[in-house]
Amino acid sequence: MADTQTYSDPNVTPPLNQAIPLGFQHVLAMFASNVTPSIIVAGAAGLAFGGAEQIYLIQMAMLFAGIATLFQTVGVGPVGARLPIMQGTSFAFVGVLAGIAATQGLGVALTACIIGGIIHFLLGSVIGNLRWLFPPLVTGLVILAIGLYLIPVAIKYAAGGAAQFQMEAESFGSLKHWSVALTVVVVALVLKFFTKGILSSAAILVGLLAGYALAFFLGMVNFGAVANASWITGIKPLPYGFEFSIGAVIAVTLVSIVSAIETVGDASATAKAGAGRDATDAEIQGATYADGLGTAVAGVFGGLPNTSFSQNVGIVGMTGIMSRHVVTIAGAIMVICGLLPKIGAVIASMPLPVLGGGVIVMFGMVAAAGLNVLSEVKMNRRNMVIIAISLAVGLGLNLVPTAVQYLPNIAKTLMTSAVAPTALCAIVLNLVLPQED
Repeated sequence: MADTQTYSDPNVTPPLNQAIPLGFQHVLAMFASNVTPSIIVAGAAGLAFGGAEQIYLIQMAMLFAGIATLFQTVGVGPVGARLPIMQGTSFAFVGVLAGIAATQGLGVALTACIIGGIIHFLLGSVIGNLRWLFPPLVTGLVILAIGLYLIPVAIKYAAGGAAQFQMEAESFGSLKHWSVALTVVVVALVLKFFTKGILSSAAILVGLLAGYALAFFLGMVNFGAVANASWITGIKPLPYGFEFSIGAVIAVTLVSIVSAIETVGDASATAKAGAGRDATDAEIQGATYADGLGTAVAGVFGGLPNTSFSQNVGIVGMTGIMSRHVVTIAGAIMVICGLLPKIGAVIASMPLPVLGGGVIVMFGMVAAAGLNVLSEVKMNRRNMVIIAISLAVGLGLNLVPTAVQYLPNIAKTLMTSAVAPTALCAIVLNLVLPQED
């Protein structure tokens, strides 16, 4: 291992024989989490599983995760923390965007991403002044709501798929589907807790590969799309047009604010873990600018919102290598992957139960991350009431959307998104209810 004292400076690069493997380690740690949101939103929009449109969205997830990472590590003017922060497609937006894509189409969803990204970018100059609105009570609740909303999706995928025709199929919930999904879970858990280094960091990815192998053996994999996919792709601006919906924009913007607060936390954690210092104001602003710019640019070409990936902060802490150039290598690898449709087609050929096993772990971890943030909160009567009402309203309306069927479309989109009503309730109640001693 490298001398960690030498590499606590973000601007110092380890020798390439160390830097390249470390860059691959960052890619392996986030790869599965990065492509999954696009697969789920594509499914919600009704795109054919393994079809050309879904493959394109997977490519854009890889390409713009890499580009957004380069915004962070290399920087452009005030954009970028110039710290080893890996960017990737954010799970936080999946619930909102899947709902919008299912009801209003991908054009509305991606337009909201573009506008939400611009607003996210503008937050960079005022993010320090907004943090008081989002104490651990609020951010923890929002993250928990995201995880709880997504867990049923994970179970549906593991059982055979989330579309109505998939849930009505005779094979839904079959032992074959669950054997594949549980293989992913078991392999991921064994590697995560009984190995170290790259294998541990890439536990979910290796678990998915193990499930993929079993699915292939069981005759569940079709490589037809891989054979038909080209080697090099061209990217398409506004592939689904530009369709504005104020409700969709508000919903995405609310999640963007929470995402920006998370990025502030990741930038602070990276500086502390790798260099033993606090992040500077310029680094926090630059990180938020890169978040927003990466999201807006991705949205133009069919990519979903990007955010900093916390698991990669853990790698910085584990290795002690603070070099931003290591993560620049990781970003370049993701860009190359995003330009090769064959890679997107291989990912798209993954049977849904394989993906389901992976997202059971991933979405469960999102919920657990929310609980971890809430563990910082004193559980007095006031805070428990805020948690109870926020979750009851947010998740309840999402589960029973007809309860608000007579609201205008804008309000209906917001109130049934799970995340937006949870966040709104938590913010308002936290501001108006008096503190307890």
